[in-house]
Amino acid sequence: MSQSKVDRVTVPPMDEHNQKLVSYLHPPDWVNPQPASSYNLVVIGAGPAGLIVAAGAAGLGAKVALIEKHLMGGDCLNVGCVPSKALIRSSRIVGDIWNASKFGVNVSNGAEVDFAAVMERLRRIRAGISDVDSVQRYQHKLGVDVFLGSGRFTSNSTIEVAGQILRFKKAVIATGARALQPQIPGLQEAGYLTNETVFNLTERPQRLAVIGAGPIGCELAQAFRRLGSEVVLLHKNAQILDKEDADAAKIVQQAFVREGIQLILESQIERVEKTNAGKVIYYKCQGKEASLTVDEIIVSTGRSPNVEGLNLEAVGVEYNTQTGVFVNDNLQTTNPRIYAAGDICMKHKFTHAADFAARMVIQNTLFFGRKKLSALTIPWCTYTDPEIARVGLGDREAKEKGIDVDTFLIPFSQVDRAIIDGEEEGFVKIHVKKGSDKILGATIVARHAGDTIGEITLAMVNNIGLGKIASTIHPYPTQAEAIRKAGDAYNRTRLTPFVKNLFNRWLAWTR
Repeated sequence: MSQSKVDRVTVPPMDEHNQKLVSYLHPPDWVNPQPASSYNLVVIGAGPAGLIVAAGAAGLGAKVALIEKHLMGGDCLNVGCVPSKALIRSSRIVGDIWNASKFGVNVSNGAEVDFAAVMERLRRIRAGISDVDSVQRYQHKLGVDVFLGSGRFTSNSTIEVAGQILRFKKAVIATGARALQPQIPGLQEAGYLTNETVFNLTERPQRLAVIGAGPIGCELAQAFRRLGSEVVLLHKNAQILDKEDADAAKIVQQAFVREGIQLILESQIERVEKTNAGKVIYYKCQGKEASLTVDEIIVSTGRSPNVEGLNLEAVGVEYNTQTGVFVNDNLQTTNPRIYAAGDICMKHKFTHAADFAARMVIQNTLFFGRKKLSALTIPWCTYTDPEIARVGLGDREAKEKGIDVDTFLIPFSQVDRAIIDGEEEGFVKIHVKKGSDKILGATIVARHAGDTIGEITLAMVNNIGLGKIASTIHPYPTQAEAIRKAGDAYNRTRLTPFVKNLFNRWLAWTR
């Protein structure tokens, strides 16, 4: 069978940075290789999960094929973690300037944002790190056969891509998920942005509506507000980030109000209409009808799994168009030769979760491993300012599961470094199994909560109790001291009246 040339992919604007990006991740002159007679693994999807499965398996000596129809790197590199955090980093500079007077610094002219330069920096950074996920690196350095095009199952042992047939012993579905398209009348005609298109902007929208106050919606709302847009955030529930700890979400919500983000909560979008004045959103809020006019709309109402076009019915892989491919605890689908990993099948749709799931898949497919998804302890973070980081059980989950916990809460108003930094609003909240120091979960609200949650995650994974953390010396002054203070608080609960009486008698006798 002859080699096949791939379809061209573009990423607007096609400046030097995006041209570089495409040259690495979906090169226009790429010619798919001649397929091997058989592969140990064929992976469909070159996002975080697919890339790690392919690279790891090939590094162990397996013959691996990797299929990607769009850009190598998936959402994380192209439309997720990397560009969003570049945008947030620029916006945090503005936040610091807004608060400079609190630190005795007078910035008389405020912040002048060059939005085009902010987005150019984003594109430059993304392109600069994209070579790590490049077609050339995987094909020529890691020994993976890379096929660009849409893959579909044709039998229990074959996948077709760009007119070629790949034979496999095992296959992995890692096609990820995309932004959910809500069925709002007129929205499609008026036009809207998602996380997949918002980073293509070169001009700042003066008036911006964000529909959905989950993590992505909140991150983008705050970033665009700080970069100069008038932002309205609409959400169907009574509080933003309502899947997070309620006390944590309240702190972020208060920060949003202070920064001038208009919140329209408990709202339902009725329709959208495009007019000469802009895009008009008609909605109901607590039973009352209202409307607002904006220049752009960002929709962030959830994720939809990429199950279309895979021909899963032909190979007996069961799936749901809302939740994705069905897998067992070993990430095996209903076809025992086919596995899945990442957003296509997992509840926790994070890059780091996909990373560790992919490592499991390598063991379970190549070495008859029985690694379990349920054994993973997965932290996550919402990168607002302040951030909310979570791991394990929260208040709500513990109550729903009927698990009795003791909770230790350390406000950052009691942590010297947080006071020095002017970041006293947040807290560290740690839940332990009632009557013990076994950590079951934690929430941190702080400017760098995502960098701090790792210590608690390490303790949980290695069964290190909260009491042991108290005996770990932390540098002073750091905000991480809040975790040690939580350990001290636990240890004080061990000083029961009986133990205290023994101490008093001993000390009296030794005087």
